[in-house]
Amino acid sequence: MNGNVIISPGAWLAPAVDWLNMNFRPLFAFIGLVIESTLGGINALLLSMPPYALVALSVVFALLLANRRIAVLVAAAMGFCYIAGLWQATVQTVTLVTISVVISVAIAFPLGVVASRVRMVEAGLRPLLDVMQTVPPWVYLIPAVIVFSLGSVPAIIATVIYGVPPMLRLTTLAFKQVPKDLLELGQAIGATRQAILFKIELPAAMPTLLVGLNQCILLSLAMVVLAGLVGAGGLGAEVTRGLTRMEMGVGLRAGLAIVAVAIVLDRLSRGAILRHRTAKAG
Repeated sequence: MNGNVIISPGAWLAPAVDWLNMNFRPLFAFIGLVIESTLGGINALLLSMPPYALVALSVVFALLLANRRIAVLVAAAMGFCYIAGLWQATVQTVTLVTISVVISVAIAFPLGVVASRVRMVEAGLRPLLDVMQTVPPWVYLIPAVIVFSLGSVPAIIATVIYGVPPMLRLTTLAFKQVPKDLLELGQAIGATRQAILFKIELPAAMPTLLVGLNQCILLSLAMVVLAGLVGAGGLGAEVTRGLTRMEMGVGLRAGLAIVAVAIVLDRLSRGAILRHRTAKAG
């Protein structure tokens, strides 16, 4: 022995995870059942639709949310995923991202609002968010797999953990940047706190909130793809299959499909940001 003292986080983290498994197994099983049921239901619904119908709905959604150019891009990207034989994997990936983003926003938005109002909450969250955004993304999969086993459930849990920090930070920033004169005007006319939040603060903070949503979506997609390593399915599983079997064609097709999905999600969210700014300027 050389007398050096080695401090290992696993020495206290592993017993903590074991304790959670022993004492909260029914709760984890219930959470896993809810997530799997929701994911399976949405996947079944989307895959029951003809691909052309789903592409048409996506194009209409793009027209409503952005513009014609992005609608054409959406149609081309989804058409490529279908022609490449990765339609089912693409739908599964989009479903995983959608569920993860919805949960991330549901957690980050109220916490961000509170943090923008209470300085102690913001100070307490800041180092935690720094750590969450510094830790490599695949590290989140380890405790999630230990608690929830392999499959889509640990993928969604890890993706939520990875997607919350950018949304929470930008939500806090968005509400802190609301002009003080607007808040004073709302108080002067006797508006309630709820009315000030939804009719004054939320519209003023919307551009920054949409940027946070854009970042949350892209980071969630990156994590969902990585989660193919733990059996999450989707395009990440295709990339993993191409890597483990050294099938370059499979890996290349899956990689291009991931790029197509990323471009679509990015352009749709950016289109929403630009449309909101245009409407506000007009």
